[in-house]
Amino acid sequence: MSMTISEKILAAHCGRKKVRPGEYILAKVDLAFANDVTAPLSIKKLHQWGIKKVFDSEKIVLIPDHFTPNKDIQAAKQCAMVREFARSQGIKNYFEVGRAGIEHVFLPEQGFVLPGDLIVGADSHSCTAGALGAFACGVGSTDLAAVMVTGEIWLKVPPSIKLIYQGELPHWTMAKDLILYTIGDLGTDGATYMSMEFSGPVVSSLSISGRLTMCNMAVEAGAKNGIIAPDETTLKYVQKKAKRPYRVYHSDPDAEYVEIKIYQVEKIEPQVALPPLPSKTVPVSQVNSITIDQVVIGSCTNGHLEDLELAASILRGKKIHPEVRVVVIPATPWIYLEALKKGIIETFVKAGAVVGPPTCGPCLGGHMGVISKGERALATTNRNFVGRMGHPESEVFLASPAVAAASAIKGRIAHPREVL
Repeated sequence: MSMTISEKILAAHCGRKKVRPGEYILAKVDLAFANDVTAPLSIKKLHQWGIKKVFDSEKIVLIPDHFTPNKDIQAAKQCAMVREFARSQGIKNYFEVGRAGIEHVFLPEQGFVLPGDLIVGADSHSCTAGALGAFACGVGSTDLAAVMVTGEIWLKVPPSIKLIYQGELPHWTMAKDLILYTIGDLGTDGATYMSMEFSGPVVSSLSISGRLTMCNMAVEAGAKNGIIAPDETTLKYVQKKAKRPYRVYHSDPDAEYVEIKIYQVEKIEPQVALPPLPSKTVPVSQVNSITIDQVVIGSCTNGHLEDLELAASILRGKKIHPEVRVVVIPATPWIYLEALKKGIIETFVKAGAVVGPPTCGPCLGGHMGVISKGERALATTNRNFVGRMGHPESEVFLASPAVAAASAIKGRIAHPREVL
């Protein structure tokens, strides 16, 4: 009867005592969400099906965050469709620009994600929510439309891979470096349709923001979901936010895994993912001669308050290289406000950066930082595919906020110790 945490959550949501990898189940969801890019496709499908009412207007969240504030007329039409649908369905959890943030950071922050939940989102980085001990995965817009009608999702139970992080993190190595290193080790398909279970004393020492960062990029190794078992840190975080009951699950000691990998983190220095894949990771010391044109600090991966605070601590009292543009995007209005109160925004502006509103923006080449032919960007985002941030002949390098801030000062990819 032994099961992993992911298997236990899925079993509970399909009304069974036990599930096994490879089985197909129909499970009840606790939360379904979509954004201004994916929700319109779901809405159109509902209209085609002739559906008049969603299954539960309180279990659906709609967040316009990709091309907002509206970048053009088409973006405005997309957002208008989502807004009108929310009104017609009585969906109270629709969050307008100025009151919304990047969905994967906003949902945990506002208490929509709780341990033991089954959460689906029409966005590939929906796996972020696994940081709080929930089973969270991305689905297509048609699948989400079906969920909005039935409240259930058809899933194949994924096998699990256990990743154990041991040792003491070196100075300047952070959660982003751990997940980049892991993806570099596994490859972009090394965990295809698996549950990546992050564990060990190093993960236990991470803040919630760091855990969200790690689970956010599980999909970059092909995973169905990323998950971290709840502990005291998790419970302290959710107890202040929870508006409904929740249940904590842990993997059984004798649970079965496809593979168990142990990482000794003392050997991991800050990482950089070279274009065009998140798996092409190298230590920052091996690429510190590469010049850059733009730095992006933010996104659902690293737009947390502690990320901005770290980057600002490196930039404080310094100037951004004259040939580099820096775009800073806090992930939610609350993070933006706290950054204002702490003087973080002031530090960025004085250093020569531009600070934008909470949005996905440049991460997907949407707006507010699209790059041109031949340009290089170093970003704290999660993907660096060809054309991801703009022109197909541009390049994107992925790194932590610390490396991003140091690189902004030096005008090339740089280790933080070079500027401090």
